[in-house]
Amino acid sequence: MCGGEGTRLRPLTFERPKPCIPIVNRPSIQHLVSHLSNLGFRDVVITLGYMGEAIEEALGDGSLYGADIRYVHEKVKLGTAGSVKNAQKYLEDQDFLVVGGDHVTDLNLLDFYREHARHHAIVSIGLISIDEPGEYGIAEIDADFQIKRFKEKPAPGEIFSNLASTGIYVCRPDIFDAIPAGRKFDFARDLFPHLMESGHVLRAWLARGNWTDVGNPASLRQAERWKLQEIPYTSISGDLTIRAGQIQGPVQLGSSFSMGVNSRLIGPVAIGAGTAIGDHVLIGPYTSIGENCLVKSQAKIFSSSLYNRVVVGRNSTISGSIIDNDTVIGDDCSLENDTVIGPRVVFRNGVVVHSRTRIWPEVVVPDGAVVKEHLLNDDYAVKCEGS
Repeated sequence: MCGGEGTRLRPLTFERPKPCIPIVNRPSIQHLVSHLSNLGFRDVVITLGYMGEAIEEALGDGSLYGADIRYVHEKVKLGTAGSVKNAQKYLEDQDFLVVGGDHVTDLNLLDFYREHARHHAIVSIGLISIDEPGEYGIAEIDADFQIKRFKEKPAPGEIFSNLASTGIYVCRPDIFDAIPAGRKFDFARDLFPHLMESGHVLRAWLARGNWTDVGNPASLRQAERWKLQEIPYTSISGDLTIRAGQIQGPVQLGSSFSMGVNSRLIGPVAIGAGTAIGDHVLIGPYTSIGENCLVKSQAKIFSSSLYNRVVVGRNSTISGSIIDNDTVIGDDCSLENDTVIGPRVVFRNGVVVHSRTRIWPEVVVPDGAVVKEHLLNDDYAVKCEGS
């Protein structure tokens, strides 16, 4: 399912759909399809909404990932269950797995599918224990893994469980009889309560491993951290130039990479092709840098994501930030933890950006400014709640 606009991740989703946000320099949907294909799920149907053409471009026919992909477009928003109903003709022959297109996970979903097949429930729901379940649907289960109660986004006083729905389901084709065609209908809000009221048994599968739906900047950073941890060893694609620097792996380096005197990379780190690192630069663990970036001398970058063609000025520090394409950061700047910077932003020299701040595309921040709240651009929408 790839229909949402990703408003909670703005400004990163103004020019790409959420499943195309880079994670370790690849659209996140590529990681998901590769994982599913490796488990044996090779017939893939993708429902498309917002900027769906970018997802088609990222995946093609799926052959590069060992999958056969078909696309189904939504002309109007149909909700989660409605979007699956829209693809009914491809899903009527056998039980099928439903996964959100923004998910990043290493869960063994083949085990989930097989467990569902053994018990013949109309729907099985993947559940995972989390610390803050209020943003998810939660479930109460019994010793037979039958779901007794389900509550979508409970308020304080309604959180009867910390078992949150992953939004990953295995369904029998029978569910299509309960989903109206052509109108908005959600799994959690509409379908599950209806099925339970009708006497159907919904089963739970307790997930073990890493999972996030990349719904906000913090979960996006966590997902990238997991993927960086999967880098097994140092790999270099093509030529590189290093002058008296030090690399402590694992790192992934693209072609035409260069690094100056006394600079250090401490892995896991991934850096794209054509990126240049100046002298006396320190790049710490859990950092990804895209293609054709420039990091000038004495800069420091820790646990951050820089996309393509980003410039970082001399003696600037970036910590726990996400920086979109073509942004230019001046000298002596400081970007604090959990900042999200849109594309083509320009920071003059000496700028300080406080934590949990977002800056919209093409904003110019003057010399010496201290940014304590979101900086918006009237040419773009301002909402950052919702899907």
